[in-house]
Formats: sequence, C-alpha cells, structure tokens
Amino acid sequence: MKATDQHLSRLAARVGRQLLAAQRVVATAESCTGGWIAKCLTDVPGSSRWFQEGFVTYGNAAKRKRLGVDEALLLRDGAVSRRVVEAMAKGALMRTGAALAVAVSGIAGPDGGVPGKPVGMVWLCWAQRRGRAIHARAECRQFRGDREAVRRKTVAVALRGLLA
Repeated sequence: MKATDQHLSRLAARVGRQLLAAQRVVATAESCTGGWIAKCLTDVPGSSRWFQEGFVTYGNAAKRKRLGVDEALLLRDGAVSRRVVEAMAKGALMRTGAALAVAVSGIAGPDGGVPGKPVGMVWLCWAQRRGRAIHARAECRQFRGDREAVRRKTVAVALRGLLA
C-alpha cells in the first residue's frame, strides 16, 4: 500500500471513529472523485454503522435526477460551482436522512478546463443537519498535478473537512 493510500485510510478511520462516537451517519455526493470518498469510508471495518449512502453523480443529468440539483442552476453556474456543490450536499442529506454529507465537483483533467475554471479546480461542500435546518460550508481549492493527484487531494480534503 502506498503511503498516500495509508494516509487516506487513516483519515477515513478517524472520520469513522468520530462519527461513531457522535452517533451520526454520513452520505457522500461525488462527481470528479467518482466514488473514491465513499470507497475510503467503506474500506473501514464497521463503516455500516456510520456510512449511509454514496452518490456518484458524474454527469449533470445524474445530479438532477439523484440529488435534485436544479437544471437552471447547472446551466447558469455550471457543475463546478459553489451553488451546485451546496445543492449536491443538501440533496444527499434530504435523500438519505444522514446527519452529515460531503459533496465534491471539479475538473480533474487532463483537459476540461475553461477560462475561470482551470484544470485542478474543485468545489467541496460539507453539510449537516441541525434540528430542521441544514447548514453548509463550501470552499474552492486549486490542486496541482495529474488527474489522479487532483482526485486524491480532493478525497483527502473532503475527509479532513468531515473531521472539522
């Protein structure tokens, strides 16, 4: 196992311990990572006690159908945007009943970048239920490296965000 894989495994195990202690469950909504966050979480033995469900919504149609992201929002802001990633995280919470969700959407490369949205740009969002309200925190990151590096760094930041 590569050191970077071990790092992701340790992060996922920490997330699991924290969720288990808090008696909370998490869901994921992923685009550019293609399910890698969910894979890391479910690699942890006993994850069924704190992992609810993962959505891989790579295309816009899947974001609309599976997570309820508004088509007008996708057309106006694009899939790689604050509002879309927030809608993805909130959609994951609403469709699963989980207490926490993490969502990611980005441009992993090697192509696909456009002016204002370069290769390596990733939006992440962490959302949680507080009573009847949903609170979300989103941030944009610009990662360097090849496609795998961008995706791996996204997974690490997503997991660290669940710990925060």
